[in-house]
Amino acid sequence: MAHTWNVVVQLFDADDIETEGTETTAHAVLTTSSGTSLESRGTARRNPDDPEVPEIGEELATARALRDLADQLLRVTSDDISQIEHQSIHLRR
Repeated sequence: MAHTWNVVVQLFDADDIETEGTETTAHAVLTTSSGTSLESRGTARRNPDDPEVPEIGEELATARALRDLADQLLRVTSDDISQIEHQSIHLRR
């Protein structure tokens, strides 16, 4: 039996008028085969003195969103196990 879980990452870029840099936001949504979903956001800000390489901001924002998504999934899993075991469970990263 195979199950498919999907992660969709949407990226948004906006100019930061105050710093004259660029801010990239990643919005990640995990949807399980049973329809459960988790979502998170990550951001990256380009310093105006740095060269403009959009892929770097996208990578960093996505990594931060996915890290948060993974942490959420660990908390949900820990809570599910705790309910079954009737005691507090803490999973390691």
